[in-house]
Amino acid sequence: MKHVVGAIEAGGTKFNCAVVTEQREVLAEARIATTTPEQTLREARAFFESSFHALSALGISCFGPIDLDISSPTYGYITETPKSGWRNTDVIGAFKQMDIPVAFDTDVNGAAFGEHKFGAAQDLHTFAYYTIGTGIGGGGMFAGQLLHGLTHPEMGHVFLPQRDDDRSFEGICPYHAGCLEGLASGPALQKRWGTTAENLPEDHPAWDLEAHYIALALVNTICTISPQRIILGGGVMSQGVLFPLVRQKVLSLLNGYIHHPTLVQEMNSFIVPPALENRSAIFGAAAMALTSTDCDKRFL
Repeated sequence: MKHVVGAIEAGGTKFNCAVVTEQREVLAEARIATTTPEQTLREARAFFESSFHALSALGISCFGPIDLDISSPTYGYITETPKSGWRNTDVIGAFKQMDIPVAFDTDVNGAAFGEHKFGAAQDLHTFAYYTIGTGIGGGGMFAGQLLHGLTHPEMGHVFLPQRDDDRSFEGICPYHAGCLEGLASGPALQKRWGTTAENLPEDHPAWDLEAHYIALALVNTICTISPQRIILGGGVMSQGVLFPLVRQKVLSLLNGYIHHPTLVQEMNSFIVPPALENRSAIFGAAAMALTSTDCDKRFL
């Protein structure tokens, strides 16, 4: 008998919902606009409840910040999010009446888990995953465990020195203007250059600056957790010119300090796009659900 689970990629603009088998077969799916918490969560639950398949568990890869402390009274909540109307939203609570285990983590950790199970991070025990798009977030694994601690990683909000030719730009992050998200997200590109990333030609100076900021963040990650691979997803990374530029700048910034053949001879396989493309988080949520055994505990 096939195990069938529910999976949600809960994003700031839409909730991608799917019914998935353990063989990664998608039996049903829906896209639900992220409006109010009440409406969005109600529609998501109704999608699963109307499915003809009995679900054994549900996995949710969620935008945040979120509370992942299982001893906390607000475990399963979205907390201090800048997303209007969603602060202090009980996400897990909206699905309790389904009476199945619920696995819950950040959208980027979910995407990382999907890549670990099915994609570009299979057989790795330590790696990082970044999504670079409307926002920037990071997650991954360290020594075989998804990155959790006091809360969860906020790798999109690391502080970076602004390049000399960019010092007049005021970043777009409402919390810390000069963080990675404030300087290098899609909205930051649009604010700085007056147009969307899709409209910027490959020879535009935007991409050299963008690659510089991304590379700074990746070098910090390399020096901190020594990942075996770094996966870069998100809409901004779909610009073909970025991956070669980022790889070059990472090598330049490291300046020969970390000696490992991967960082010189195999850079094309060290900094890579997601193998699951834009499905990493939804398949990660499914993998979380398939691994979940207790509705009161995280899967890992």
